[in-house]
Amino acid sequence: MTRVRRGPGLRVRITLLATALAAAVAALLLWLAWMLAGGAVAVPSLPAGTTIDVDGVPVRPQDLAEVLRDQARFQVLVAGSIAFGCVLVAAALLAWTFTGRMLRPLREVTGTARRLSAESLGERIALRGPRDEVAELADTFDAMLDRLQATFSAQRQFVANASHELRTPLSVIRTELDVTLSDPDADAEELRRMAGVVREANMRAAQLVEALLLLARTDGLGIGVVEPVDLSGAVASAWQPVAAEASRRRLTMVFHDLPAPVAGDPALLERVAGNLLENAVRHNVDGGWIEVWTGASAEWASLRVSSSGTGVDPERVNELFESFRRGGVDRTAHSGTGLGLSIVRAVVLAHRGTVSAEAVPGGGLTVTVHLPAAHL
Repeated sequence: MTRVRRGPGLRVRITLLATALAAAVAALLLWLAWMLAGGAVAVPSLPAGTTIDVDGVPVRPQDLAEVLRDQARFQVLVAGSIAFGCVLVAAALLAWTFTGRMLRPLREVTGTARRLSAESLGERIALRGPRDEVAELADTFDAMLDRLQATFSAQRQFVANASHELRTPLSVIRTELDVTLSDPDADAEELRRMAGVVREANMRAAQLVEALLLLARTDGLGIGVVEPVDLSGAVASAWQPVAAEASRRRLTMVFHDLPAPVAGDPALLERVAGNLLENAVRHNVDGGWIEVWTGASAEWASLRVSSSGTGVDPERVNELFESFRRGGVDRTAHSGTGLGLSIVRAVVLAHRGTVSAEAVPGGGLTVTVHLPAAHL
């Protein structure tokens, strides 16, 4: 919606203001000149009754002084009025010209903003010239456009990836239903098999939706609950759901559970520990190992999860924190949602912490979380 501008523009207002100020100063100077002209005319003191001959006409000194004073003031008034008009015209022209030049960058900012849309965020003002306040405004606008473009690009990529991920379980459900319904001889065993496949696909879709909602909540609203939490306790609670799978895959577990007090959302912090442990189990190798360490210093409480696994390119480790990345490869794994480390990063940043990852020589990954320490 375009707002209609009401009243004169900034250029007109500045010009009128400058002209009014020039008029006030010129009027004051004209008045002072008029007063000085009257006071500058004087006749020498003469004895009483003395007259002065002016073109053959005897005139009293007082009358002559009054006439000369009026004439001087009139000449000053005429000349001053002409100068007053010239000053006003010059002030208006100069104010209009210089104001136009000063406001030109602002018009460029306005024109760029009007042309922008979600499809043309690549345009920039790139103002050249003196680095004054207007240039600072243009640079700030360009920086804002950089952030907006990055946000829109990330949003498009996220929506595309989420759509792709949701399409897979929905396609599996539709295919299984179509195949089963088209078979008139389908027995109970076939129906059970179809129900199992549909249930598994439905659970995958539900996990993805839950992860998306959690990520959106953390990125958009931040943490809503702040309570004392011990990261070692969060690790113990998060380990229970994955302990059976770790045992089935014969993984060797090592826990160094020193106290690590923080202040934050208990559910979100447990989700951080759970995501790290789930990744360590699911992306491990049979017979591998997992090492979990928690501890605290004067400033930071830390959680570190290391595990064996497939090789990870050290140059692509940071990509693991992007949405829908698994082992540095887009959407190739058959388990998980690809949002685990994205959620970890979002939650840690919401708690004013840091998270980093490092490839383990020989295969595997180490993820370290640092959060501001609290005194429980």
